Amino acid sequence: MADKEAKESLETLKKETIPCEEELYDLAELFKVFGDSTRIRILYALFESEYCVQDLANNLNMTQSAVSHQLKILKSSKLVGNRRKGKSMIYYLADDHVRTIINQGKEHIEE
Repeated sequence: MADKEAKESLETLKKETIPCEEELYDLAELFKVFGDSTRIRILYALFESEYCVQDLANNLNMTQSAVSHQLKILKSSKLVGNRRKGKSMIYYLADDHVRTIINQGKEHIEE
């Protein structure tokens, strides 16, 4: 009897709690983006203000090429946005979810 209840409970869990494979994949891909300390540094800088690549590179003591590469990944993951200002592209946090995810991660490691 217990085995039958356990199987039914597992089936309910699969149907109602665990997202579909596509959502699980997308979530795992999102968390991979947070797995790089350089990208986290860039996100922290963008917490404070919008920046062009050159200003980010100068403030973070990185090359423009390295910053551009990381911003491309962050942008493709919809964590940062950009807009044109004259000849420069200005980068900013896409929304407050980014700040929330990082802050909750920080709280978790500080426990």
